[in-house]
Amino acid sequence: MKITIYDVAKEANVSIATVSKVINKNGRISEKTKRKVYRVMEELNYQPSLIASALMGKQTKTVGLFIPDLANPFFSELARSIEDRANELGYNVVICNTDYSIEKENKYISLLQQKSVDGFILASGFEKLKRVEELMNEDIPVAIVARDFPMFPVNAVAVDDFMGGFKATSYLIDLGHKDIGIIARDVWSNRERLRGYKEAMEVNGFKIPDFKFAKDTTIAAGEEVTNEFLKSKKPPTAIFACNDLLAIGAIQAAKAQNLKVPDHLSVVGFDNTMIAGIVDPPLTTIAQPIQRMGQEVVDLMIKMIKGEKEKARITLLPELVVRESTKEKDNNELDDLSVIN
Repeated sequence: MKITIYDVAKEANVSIATVSKVINKNGRISEKTKRKVYRVMEELNYQPSLIASALMGKQTKTVGLFIPDLANPFFSELARSIEDRANELGYNVVICNTDYSIEKENKYISLLQQKSVDGFILASGFEKLKRVEELMNEDIPVAIVARDFPMFPVNAVAVDDFMGGFKATSYLIDLGHKDIGIIARDVWSNRERLRGYKEAMEVNGFKIPDFKFAKDTTIAAGEEVTNEFLKSKKPPTAIFACNDLLAIGAIQAAKAQNLKVPDHLSVVGFDNTMIAGIVDPPLTTIAQPIQRMGQEVVDLMIKMIKGEKEKARITLLPELVVRESTKEKDNNELDDLSVIN
């Protein structure tokens, strides 16, 4: 049987209003009465209802966080930074892993609305502008992180993905590479990184190789696309992968074909997650300021919960972190990797 506030009031021999004041820490209640109510709550294992609090016009101090893939270290690190900042400010976070599924997104939104969460933080994979608009029209605080809806007035915190793609590709070009492949998934952040890659290639007069989106953002997808590159008539001497997992897949595919990274193939990733420093060889990558992104989006969310209406769009700059998966192209070495295969 579920214990209710009525059971606590009856057992403590006080009014329901007194129990409510003790729970919400307001009103003038004696220390003796507080101790008695707390003792009864503990004895009965009573958990205050968030829904009941919401119905009384109170905040539930809970935020829903939608993450597309918790297996991706970038999103797990981002979720941790969001949760840490929220807890620091007295809020709880319910994390929903959506697997890039619109069906799951809708299911979790409905579920959390029933639980009367105070707001929603939506991470990169969330593609449905209409759903965001519906939430905002219901006066539900919404903030976007690790992506943007530039055509829509919504609070957002993101890195400049276009600049990150441009930086990664320009760095490889500066190392002397001309044949540069890219691995990207068809989601907002990767599309922007792809746009930066294309811009860097075009301004340098280099041909963009045949391209198709990876099926997902896993190590296996990185291996699959890299294998396709290495089978081509003119394989790339460098690859820019739009996240660290895809980059690790590229490294593994090269090793499987007895190619040395970076001697035969330079690889650049994106995110600078903790795995970038421990893979062999350590990965050159574009760093996102993950900790700051999490802090900024939580701060925006809480301002909205407290009634601030003004929208903010925060764009952070990416940084290139050079490690051992890239090197200057040696023109004396074989240019055509197909000869090695």
